[in-house]
Amino acid sequence: MNSRIRVYVLATAAAALAASIVLFTQTRDLDVRFAQAVLCLGGVALLAQLFGYTIGRTIGGSVSFVPLLAMAAVAPSWMSVAATLAATGIVQIFRSHGKIKKVFNVAQQCLAVAVSVLVYRAAGGQSMLITDRVAYLPLVALFLTFALVNVSGVTGVVALSEHRKFGDVWSANALQTLPYDLLSWPVIIGLALVYTRYGTAGALWLAVPLLGLRQLYKVNSDLEKANQELLELMVAAIEARDPYTSGHSRRVSENARIIAQIAGLRASVVKRIEIAALLHDVGKIHEVFAPILQKPGRLTEEENAVMQTHPIKSEELVVRVSQLRDIVPPVRHHHENWDGTGYPDGLAGERIPLASRIIMFADTIDAMTSDRPYRKALDADAVRAELTKHRGRQFDPTICDALLSSPRYKELFKNAGHTSLPHTQEVPKLRLSLTR
Repeated sequence: MNSRIRVYVLATAAAALAASIVLFTQTRDLDVRFAQAVLCLGGVALLAQLFGYTIGRTIGGSVSFVPLLAMAAVAPSWMSVAATLAATGIVQIFRSHGKIKKVFNVAQQCLAVAVSVLVYRAAGGQSMLITDRVAYLPLVALFLTFALVNVSGVTGVVALSEHRKFGDVWSANALQTLPYDLLSWPVIIGLALVYTRYGTAGALWLAVPLLGLRQLYKVNSDLEKANQELLELMVAAIEARDPYTSGHSRRVSENARIIAQIAGLRASVVKRIEIAALLHDVGKIHEVFAPILQKPGRLTEEENAVMQTHPIKSEELVVRVSQLRDIVPPVRHHHENWDGTGYPDGLAGERIPLASRIIMFADTIDAMTSDRPYRKALDADAVRAELTKHRGRQFDPTICDALLSSPRYKELFKNAGHTSLPHTQEVPKLRLSLTR
């Protein structure tokens, strides 16, 4: 495991211990009412963690934060941190993660609870067992602090483990859950109020809709995961027709994501470009392309003309899916050149959809970094020279400048050196701009 990750986890654990000690110095008394509250709400948190779900590829989630925050509002003391430690620790014992991951999961939960309780108390918050009034300002401070500390902690370790930027991971994994977090806040307040008025029986009764909230999270996560897997399955089936292009669409999708981020686009737009890039060659599944894709030699002019219809075929397939209609123009125009010499419509300049211009970069770079019968794959410096040469002709000059000046430029070559098209046909205009 990366030594930086170990240091990060140890730092998180140390921060959790320090925050817990500070909280203990402020709330040393052992209040029986607080003890009863943490036993009840901590138990609900334990159940919620046992029925967790997955966000993306590497992040696990649950709705345990709902009873944890309700517990913090009812018993804002060191006992809430102790209950968090116990609940999270018990769950981690039965998980198959490595030791470092288990330590991190426990530490970051304890850190989030300890810091949020400290902020809650500093904002004037008291135990909801003591007052009948709902102190909304301290509660908002409690919610926001917990969310910030928890999400930042998880985002940091994922960014280190996957060698990605903190902001990129935050956008991809954290912001997508924000609407559901906002919907959960009334449930948190309601759970705390129900416990203070009706005790353990009332809290357990409210745990039923809490599990329903958990199911909402899980269904949303599962649907997104299933949609992505179906898209990748379809692309894999298409690429199976031509083993030389295996993985091409996924590499283009990954590089399009990086280039879109370099261009400064917001996370939601980046995600749609990533999907458009994944599907940019989906039209090649059409039977008319099968004999051409399998041809070992150069293509005739007629065959080249047929291949240049694949963006239209891709458009015809993508438009059938209502949730993908916004990416139809990017798919159709991903072979348009900045100077208007591309196809299928000869669009030029900013008339070309921004997403298409980005996919053009990603598609071309994958072509250049693939071994061909007539040349070896180009390295990062050679690709830089080609991009510079065709800046303003094939490529959007603004995006080209941003890409070549970015420290992330080298990320585009982490999968370089693979074997791709065996064909040796000439490609119209700019040979490197086309891949079958």
